[in-house]
Amino acid sequence: MRLNSSQVFPSRRLDFLLLSDMVGGVMKIICYLKPSCGWSMGVRAIMKKYNLPYEDRDIINDPVQRQEMIEKSGQMLSPCVEIDGKMLADVSGEEVEAFMLQNNLVSPNEVQPEAPTNQPCAHEMHPAESQIRFR
Repeated sequence: MRLNSSQVFPSRRLDFLLLSDMVGGVMKIICYLKPSCGWSMGVRAIMKKYNLPYEDRDIINDPVQRQEMIEKSGQMLSPCVEIDGKMLADVSGEEVEAFMLQNNLVSPNEVQPEAPTNQPCAHEMHPAESQIRFR
């Protein structure tokens, strides 16, 4: 017999993750990222915001990891984030966070990410956006 959280803790409701592909009660997250890309830094910031363990796979310096990302996602753009076998292709940290919240994989929190979660790589930014501004 499986007890739900209100039966175990009747005084307050706790949300538990009940995912069939979870390993040892923890989500398996693989992030295919570039070392210094704005989009990739945003994904890392979301993983840290929710204190999630994940594999950071370098697709620039490791061609095997890049090829694996392409085969799994069906495309060449990054970042790609695989959460318990579900591939999120060409996503920002903001999109990863929205997916996890929508699917109740994480609970909302007020922690501010350490990096922008929806910012392109510097070489993809408009020149006016990439310049340092002094006041």
